[in-house]
Amino acid sequence: MTRHYDVVVVGGGPAGSTCARLCAEQGLSVCLVEEHGAAGIPVQCAGLLSMNAFKECEVSECCILSTVRGARVVSSLGPVLEFDAGMPKAHVVDRAALDRQMLQKAANAGAEIRMKTSFFTRKGDCIITRGADGRREIPFRILVAADGARSRIARVENMPRPPVFLAGLQVDILHRIEQSRVEIHPDASPEFFGWAIPIGQGRARVGLAGTRNVKDRMTRFLAQVGQDSHTVEVHFVSGTIPLGTMARTYGNRVLFLGDAAGMAKPTSGGGVYTGVRAARHAARVIGEAFLRNDCSDALLSEYEKSWKYDFGRELELGMRLFRIRQGISSADMSRIIAALGDPAICEDIVRLGDMDRPGALIRRLLMRPSLYHLLGILIKTEVCRIYKE
Repeated sequence: MTRHYDVVVVGGGPAGSTCARLCAEQGLSVCLVEEHGAAGIPVQCAGLLSMNAFKECEVSECCILSTVRGARVVSSLGPVLEFDAGMPKAHVVDRAALDRQMLQKAANAGAEIRMKTSFFTRKGDCIITRGADGRREIPFRILVAADGARSRIARVENMPRPPVFLAGLQVDILHRIEQSRVEIHPDASPEFFGWAIPIGQGRARVGLAGTRNVKDRMTRFLAQVGQDSHTVEVHFVSGTIPLGTMARTYGNRVLFLGDAAGMAKPTSGGGVYTGVRAARHAARVIGEAFLRNDCSDALLSEYEKSWKYDFGRELELGMRLFRIRQGISSADMSRIIAALGDPAICEDIVRLGDMDRPGALIRRLLMRPSLYHLLGILIKTEVCRIYKE
């Protein structure tokens, strides 16, 4: 006999696992389907989580590989911006271990987990899956799409997709790097940036994302980063980063969250914090829908209102900055990095810097008279972008 579920979640990443757990904790019947055979594999994330993002995941510290206090921003033309907060600002985590913990917590809360099971299509009140158990129909009242950047559910539901997709490449290498700082290399990929993240003594996670020539850029970047040592690659991954939230994140008894909704942060590409926050809003609204016995779009629209009120403005600001970034040359980036090296400005960065919510820092920097000359660069860049469009 086919079991009917209150909630079916597609995708076992942090967002999907959190939503499944919180719904199950409310006494709802929940089924989570995950296309891969193991949580968090393949790894498609740099694994750098702010302290707040790590806290949102509600996992133990056993998945932490290293902890960073600051950053080093390197221009290819010379200027370097360095700052150290003197306190932990972010954890670098083993994403497979983190995802396993979060999925286990969903199972412990009562959610049924079906691994190696992928969403194929929807038929009315059921999803049709294919996987280790063959073809199955799973009835639901509310469907949660947490199935990643290339969300099949979004395609089946004819939902408009995020406007920008970045291709990313990343490799773990044997390489000496300062363990307390993340390195950012804007010129490694002009539409976005490259990174080098410490993951333990003698090892680094190096990657970049962009819209074109990503493979060639990665080859050059690896040669640059590893020029002082014999670079040995130990783990290589690729992935997609969606930027710009989809036009609507609910409809027809489906809620979209995380990368499936385009909730990655345009300033960093990270999506764990926003995905988990969205999952909390989704679970709350789903609980309300069952209390009222109302799964209509009118009620489910409260989900979109909630996440937008929470972090929507930060994502909008991030997209504006991302679009401006597209027109900033290496020379202009060098001038920006040099200007930000002022001790008073570094103090602002340390005090107000927030990987998840950069708005406060941006507003403070725009009020600094010493940075007014940079506005010319930004205005020129924005005018050029508008002209090209």
